[in-house]
Amino acid sequence: MSWSGWGDPARARELPEPVRALLRDLLGVRAPGTPAASLEQVALPAVALARPLLGALAEVVGDGHVLTGHEARVRHTRGKSTPDLLRMRAGDGSAAPDAVVLPGSHEEVAELLRLCSRERVAVVPFGGGTSVVGGLAADRAGFAGVIALDLGRLDRLLFVDEESMVAGFEPGVRAPDAERLLAGHGLTLGHFPQSFEYATLGGFAAARSSGQASAGYGRFDDMVVGLTLATPSGTLELGRAPKSAAGPDLRQLVLGSEGAFGVITSLRLRVRRAPAERRYEGWRFASFAAGSAAVRALAQEGPLPTVLRLSDETETMIGLAKPDGIGTGGADGSGCLLIAGYEGARVAGRHAAASAVLARSGGEPLGPEPGQAWEHGRFSAPYLRDSLLAAGATVETLETAGFWANLPRLYDAVRLALLGALGSPLVMCHISHVYETGASLYFTVVTPQDADPVAQWQRAKAAVNASIVEAGGTITHHHGVGRDHLDAYASELGPVGAGILRAVKAELDPAGILNPGVLVPPAVS
Repeated sequence: MSWSGWGDPARARELPEPVRALLRDLLGVRAPGTPAASLEQVALPAVALARPLLGALAEVVGDGHVLTGHEARVRHTRGKSTPDLLRMRAGDGSAAPDAVVLPGSHEEVAELLRLCSRERVAVVPFGGGTSVVGGLAADRAGFAGVIALDLGRLDRLLFVDEESMVAGFEPGVRAPDAERLLAGHGLTLGHFPQSFEYATLGGFAAARSSGQASAGYGRFDDMVVGLTLATPSGTLELGRAPKSAAGPDLRQLVLGSEGAFGVITSLRLRVRRAPAERRYEGWRFASFAAGSAAVRALAQEGPLPTVLRLSDETETMIGLAKPDGIGTGGADGSGCLLIAGYEGARVAGRHAAASAVLARSGGEPLGPEPGQAWEHGRFSAPYLRDSLLAAGATVETLETAGFWANLPRLYDAVRLALLGALGSPLVMCHISHVYETGASLYFTVVTPQDADPVAQWQRAKAAVNASIVEAGGTITHHHGVGRDHLDAYASELGPVGAGILRAVKAELDPAGILNPGVLVPPAVS
């Protein structure tokens, strides 16, 4: 993973001249005057942890698994949001951990948490490092130091129960490795978010991730049937059965907790048979409203495709649904492009029934090419974001969700907030996750960088957060809360809900060492 961008640096690419011209002519984007810093030029604070404390950490995990070198610290600094990358490109490593610690077992994690709680060392659990909501930068105030708890050594498939269709994993297994391990049994998780190539299973659970095939396979929290959580107060084992009436389901308290309550050390996940057939295609609708009505019909009447996503007019015109062909438009660039994908058994029957609904709703079939192009480029968009940043454009994504009846209001509110904060940005949107009662809205915004692009985006983000709360949407559908959404999340929860989270935090993490400043709203004095 690139330390100042996304993914494999070898896959980074220059923007083609037609795209550069579009940026200049449409938005007034100009190349930045200062080159990006090299890894060696990133300024880091001195290691704050005392040598005896570093030695105590090494006694738990072994000398070779406590890293304080420059590169290790840089690579565990912040996540992959646009503000994170802008800071790193500017050489700002002020949020770096003092050490990177790599435990090799649940017992080592538990012992590290007890040690850090006793010595008041903040702990940031670290999986793939793909957070886009400021979820990997801990508050230092009141702590002896900060460690990044890298779970990369916890990378085993623990068991496969083909009778129950459940598989057990350690949290550091990366998603492609999980699919490879399951493929040996003819199985799949079916979880393919945009972070698929680098994120870990523990990270998916901690962030309540949602994959691009959620219409068919469900969200990641739908897949978790059990888990083990190490906390400073002890170990929590959850999930004796698929469902239970034995009180509230505490699994749901851990899912989405972003490392603030404990460290997930094992997961038991529902799996599916690997699909025998896959089929992707495109449809065109005259407007986003018409396409949304068709998507709602499929969500409520069925049958649901495995993949279902609808781009609005602007996203279709730009061609963002096909990142590898950006600037070429979707179909002929008019209307709204819908991508439908079918996987598994009885594909032909499901395809025919869903196609009848789409046609009856006014859709025009475009054949397999748009769907295949989307499938080919489905993990490419973050690389495009890096290229646009290098060209002088601030590019960021944000997402929300709401009930169908409120979705138009939510869509308009976010767009107006971005226009009001940024002047004349390019704002694109698609529906990417659908339910009987509502859907998510995923926005991408492009605007010229000003003299302080981090502050520029922070102003826009604050305006959007306020607009989402006011319009009745949730502050996040699948990116998580982190630090970036904390104030809006507190408004969404209300004082009673925020108090519940603080009470859970106090019980499981009485010294407050776990990812301080993330997820849990502070008490208002």
